[in-house]
Amino acid sequence: MKKEELSYIYLMLFHASLGVLVFVLPFISKIYTIAILTFGIYYIVKTKNRNNEVLVMSAYVVSVEVLLRMTDGMLLNEFGKYSILIFMFLGMIYSGFTNKAFLYWIFLLLLIPGIILATLTLDLDTDVRKAIAFNLSGPVCLGVSAIYCYQRKISFDRLFGVITAFSLPLIAVVVYLFLYTPSVKAVVTGTQSNFETSGGFGPNQVATILGLGVFIFFVQLVLNSRIKLLLIVNAGFVMVFAFRGIVTFSRGGILTALMMVIVFLLVLYFQANLKTKPKIGMIIMLSFVAGLGVWGYSSLQTSGLINKRYANQDAAGREKKSQLTGRETLIATEMQMFFDNPILGVGVGRNKEIREKETGIVSASHNEITRMLAEHGSFGLIDLLILLFTPLFLFMVDRQNILALSFLVFWLLTINHAAMRLAAPAFVYALSLLKVYTVEKPTIHRE
Repeated sequence: MKKEELSYIYLMLFHASLGVLVFVLPFISKIYTIAILTFGIYYIVKTKNRNNEVLVMSAYVVSVEVLLRMTDGMLLNEFGKYSILIFMFLGMIYSGFTNKAFLYWIFLLLLIPGIILATLTLDLDTDVRKAIAFNLSGPVCLGVSAIYCYQRKISFDRLFGVITAFSLPLIAVVVYLFLYTPSVKAVVTGTQSNFETSGGFGPNQVATILGLGVFIFFVQLVLNSRIKLLLIVNAGFVMVFAFRGIVTFSRGGILTALMMVIVFLLVLYFQANLKTKPKIGMIIMLSFVAGLGVWGYSSLQTSGLINKRYANQDAAGREKKSQLTGRETLIATEMQMFFDNPILGVGVGRNKEIREKETGIVSASHNEITRMLAEHGSFGLIDLLILLFTPLFLFMVDRQNILALSFLVFWLLTINHAAMRLAAPAFVYALSLLKVYTVEKPTIHRE
């Protein structure tokens, strides 16, 4: 066993222990939060970001954010996004950024009219700063991260360092979930999203990060399991994250993970040589069988209720009226705001106020696409087109970043069901812009 592999195993054990510690002594979570930010700044400054340490620390923050929210460890509600912004600015100071990232400067500039409009039109009893920060911290985090990452050269090995940074806090998350709800069967009584199986926190956000965990460990399993122990461990974590994600009863995160894995395997297959294609085919078949096994176990543990959830039925087997748990209404109201205000939109944060006045529904947007259209109008549409087509164009030109399309899928699907509540979609999107190079092409051969 190589030194790197041994270190990885020790770090996994450490983070598993950390999950236990935070569960037993919740106040540790606040200390953990301060330690992450302090160490991150120290690490980047000490190394002067010579090897893109910014990406490693940002990936770590993305994965740990939900755990800190579950355990009330966040110093600020948007700690994850603000931490990443600090890391990115430090990275730019030491490593600069390319002038070719001008599209993302345009992206940020086009957010400004919506901010100005909001300051003029938000209700007098609304906290303007909080309303703008809540809705724009995600897009700003994405824009700044994209500027840093745009065509930044990074080795394939370093990209795997980022993947590893993602994976470690996720272990603490899943350990915490098992301690919080050791028996899934005891707490599942219906087909609605389940807070008990989600650590007492929002099932949508927990499922999002667990879905990311499925993908992260699947990548580790396929491309970074050179010894049998790691092969078994990474395969085990893929199934564990899939199970815990499924039993949150929040569908978005798991469906997103499934699409990421499918896209990843398709990219691998079409870029592989004839000798490697059969191995990838075998991985696809084994993954399908394992997926059926996890689903069967989840169905058993939920007494079949998970089957009804994905069939859009209630516990009695009756089909629910809403396919998207009421989000169709939010989408419809936001699209109407866009049609009524197609140039500038209604202003940042105003869609919630307008919806409450017109429909009586008090709810923030769950869909970043329709929110951008409603609040930013045609400028929001231009921003969305920039975000969608830039990574696609870069991948068509250079396909060395074999994870790029999966990262893009994560962003696109996540913002459709969870907006940008978490820092995850912003940072993961930026990774799709990296220019990856390899000394040797990654293979799936194992000793």
